[in-house]
Amino acid sequence: MVNVILLLMVVSAPLTAFAVSYPAPLYHREERHNKFVKGDTVYMFHSGTEDVRKTIHVNDTLAVYRVTSTCEIVKVGIVRIVSFTGETYLKGEVFAGEIKPDDIAKKGKVSCLVISAGICEN
Repeated sequence: MVNVILLLMVVSAPLTAFAVSYPAPLYHREERHNKFVKGDTVYMFHSGTEDVRKTIHVNDTLAVYRVTSTCEIVKVGIVRIVSFTGETYLKGEVFAGEIKPDDIAKKGKVSCLVISAGICEN
């Protein structure tokens, strides 16, 4: 009977879980600034569709908006497009305002998401 109880205790003992930690996103790390001002380089993610390439060109300016905690959309700055980077990224320079990651840059019906530099910064 004692052996059965010991066997049940061993089998039902909680398993040790191995924790895995992942690095914080780049824009949460202290070495990255989380706001961009005039003259700073920003990167924007876009859909990669033909509409983007037809609407946005090098040297165009895009208005940048932020969604507030009350879901209000507020214009926060302007970005000038420097180049296309890869299939789905744009490189821009802040022309006016203060821009943060997760802001939305728009021209016409095309929108881009401002991101931290991450892998685009090469």
